[in-house]
Amino acid sequence: MGDYSSYFLMKPEEVPDYVQAKLHFFPEGAKLSGQEIGDGNINYVFRVADRDSGKSIIVKQAGPTTRIEPDLGVSRDRGRIEAEILKLQSNFAPGLVPEIYLYDEVMCAMIMEDMVGHTMMRTGLLQHETYPEFAEDITTFMAGCLIRTSDLVMDHKEKKELVKAFTNPDLCGITEDLVLMEPYTDCFHRNHVYPPNEEFIQKEVYGDQALCLEAAKLKFNFMNNPQALIHGDLHTGSIFINQEHTFVFDPEFAFFGPMGYDIGNMVMNLFFAWCNGEAEMEEGRKREDFLDWCMDTIADTVDLFVQKYDRVFDAYVTEPMAKMPGFKSWYLSGILADTAGYAGTEGLRRIHGMANVKDITSIEDVGKRTRAERIVVSFAKDCILNRNSFICGADYVAAIERAVRKHS
Repeated sequence: MGDYSSYFLMKPEEVPDYVQAKLHFFPEGAKLSGQEIGDGNINYVFRVADRDSGKSIIVKQAGPTTRIEPDLGVSRDRGRIEAEILKLQSNFAPGLVPEIYLYDEVMCAMIMEDMVGHTMMRTGLLQHETYPEFAEDITTFMAGCLIRTSDLVMDHKEKKELVKAFTNPDLCGITEDLVLMEPYTDCFHRNHVYPPNEEFIQKEVYGDQALCLEAAKLKFNFMNNPQALIHGDLHTGSIFINQEHTFVFDPEFAFFGPMGYDIGNMVMNLFFAWCNGEAEMEEGRKREDFLDWCMDTIADTVDLFVQKYDRVFDAYVTEPMAKMPGFKSWYLSGILADTAGYAGTEGLRRIHGMANVKDITSIEDVGKRTRAERIVVSFAKDCILNRNSFICGADYVAAIERAVRKHS
């Protein structure tokens, strides 16, 4: 067995020995293989499998820097935060997050359930698969985890202790810069602008002072509104899924922030899938079905969240002042405005920020990609500039239709 008394970044071939040293999951003497399977920008993810039985487990280790940009040093404590949050989320959304078997504070590594039989949702959507249970599952997850970690429900002192425990300055700093500042200023010259859209981005984003002002407001709301324990990076790459079931994982960016950040990110990532299908699929019934599913799921994600907000609020609210007539609808209106605003910031940062999204970058035809990007930018701007008018799923559908017409 290796020495795991001090931190080092493991190689795939070293991970099976590590698992055997830390956990009685595989039988002694099992023939194990280790393979790196992660494609994210932050951590290292390995699958350890028994060659004979096929039984497998996942090890996720926090590295000392990000993989997308080595100069972006981040605290390895994010692994602890992620492990503790997954355990907490399992209480509020049982069955919708993977089980955590162990967190090792020395190696900054988490050993967790392998989500066998599930596919990363972005991968499935790029193959234009549809998932009939997704809207139901994701809104159950969001309503349970967001509302029940807010001051509506939690004891205020307990919540403040959790705010301290899950303070996540390094990864919040990444969001504050890469998502909520650089797409509007390019202040560090790290944005990735698709050349055919350089003039368009200059005019429609960098040169739009009203947009940049609203983005500044959204940034400060993100930094100063510890409303609930949010996932912080909720998109189709943070979900494993099949036709019957959904797993939400990868909450390394989690902290106490505005609920609408998670909901809005999810909405916009569903729209990226729509854009890919609209650009890449051949005319026919399959294309129509996929695009309809994407659009319906965007609307259902908003509308089902609103329905479940109502139910969770009534079942779990403890704060006396939150029971005042009219408070429930007032509080929801803030969540919905944030949802639209942060849907917009996610759209813009994935088009011309530092971390673009495969749904768009994989569109090979120059004209189709150029158009898809412009549709996203127009929709995103509508979400940001008019966020108080987005109160139901139909409002998103109407805004998407406006953006598509604008670039037809």
